[in-house]
Amino acid sequence: MKFQVPPQDQEAGERARAYIDTLTKPVGSLGELEKLAVDLAEMTGQLATEISPPGIIVFAADHGVAKEGVSAYPQEVTAQMVENMVNGGAAISVFGRQIGARFKVVDVGVAADISNPKVIHKKVRRGTANFLKEEAMSAQEAEKAVMTGYEEACQFIENGVKCLIVGEVGIGNTTASSAITACLTDSDPAAVVGYGTGLSEEKYKRKIEVIRQVLEDRKANPGDAIDVLVKLGGLEIAAMAGAMMAAAERRIPVLLDGFICTAAACIAHLLHPRSTDYMILSHYSAEPGHKKAMDYLDKTPILQLNLRLGEGTGAAVAFPILESAVRMVTEMATFESAKVASSQQ
Repeated sequence: MKFQVPPQDQEAGERARAYIDTLTKPVGSLGELEKLAVDLAEMTGQLATEISPPGIIVFAADHGVAKEGVSAYPQEVTAQMVENMVNGGAAISVFGRQIGARFKVVDVGVAADISNPKVIHKKVRRGTANFLKEEAMSAQEAEKAVMTGYEEACQFIENGVKCLIVGEVGIGNTTASSAITACLTDSDPAAVVGYGTGLSEEKYKRKIEVIRQVLEDRKANPGDAIDVLVKLGGLEIAAMAGAMMAAAERRIPVLLDGFICTAAACIAHLLHPRSTDYMILSHYSAEPGHKKAMDYLDKTPILQLNLRLGEGTGAAVAFPILESAVRMVTEMATFESAKVASSQQ
């Protein structure tokens, strides 16, 4: 798979920076909002960046490693949460409505059959294999999952989405994300693994043991995105990475969510290093592995709210801050237009 990601438009960033300094405020006084506005200009090549409507794609898949007792919830919760999402009751459904987002849920690997017509059915396989016992998926399946995410995002963007949020649902996916992050950052699993959806101490220790054994047995190549997916999973992580690639190719900003989404962004970085130039990190997850993934991508989060839900919720909550950065540029008066005296310096 080859992706063509353009470089950022540095000249657009310089124009944005110069224009922001003419607005009716002390230079630099809107802090990180000013940096966000410059980042958005460099991504899109436009001073007056459009980020609405946002689009949320939630990818759903199961993980065979759930059989090892690494999650607080049974696997059937994945299919039940997919139903809850498309019926409007999940957190991401609520926050998506709040920001006026276009929204869809894509089944790329749920172990159960889902008949709800509101779900987009693109199942690559019925969950990954238990990667403690064998590879999570084949190379063909990994590539198919990546391309499924890519195609779903392309369709969204062609229909007018200006900012992409990718979310996930899948019991066991913090285990896969922890394994991926530990592999890519050469970290001990104990420094990466968190309590996920609320693990007991016993299951937390089991999760560390499983990941440590998996890393030793699978020996995934940290420089090869497909090899990492094949050996460590998961299908929804692959699809998220593919969706990010579609956005980056088209200069559409990607607002990253928490730990699992950021692990997927690390996979996207392996697919094409420039893809991360089109990513903005929404928040600092309570999962310890998130810091490792953030450092790998060299990203700084906008918010710190101790979130650890996933689904894309942190990104949806952070989206209005991006809107503020855009409105600063598009709606604030300049000193000249407002006839306000500027600094004497």
